[in-house]
Amino acid sequence: MLMTKERRQATRTLRGWAIHVLQEAGAIHECEEHGWAKDRADPHAREHAFEVAREDPPSGLSPDQAVAEVREVLDSIGDVCPECA
Repeated sequence: MLMTKERRQATRTLRGWAIHVLQEAGAIHECEEHGWAKDRADPHAREHAFEVAREDPPSGLSPDQAVAEVREVLDSIGDVCPECA
């Protein structure tokens, strides 16, 4: 019997890619009630996200551009959910 792995959906935007990298690294998480992204303020997770961006940037982007995009997205995310406040 042939087994296949479930394929992940392709990220369609650069911002979506950066959010995915930050989530996988544990630098951000989702508000359980409203779904807003929240910054975990974990310096180790942030650094891991930057390393991932540097080592595996999306095609057509330099490592520096990938890190800049991750940093820009991270800077746009707060540490509290706007709807919870």
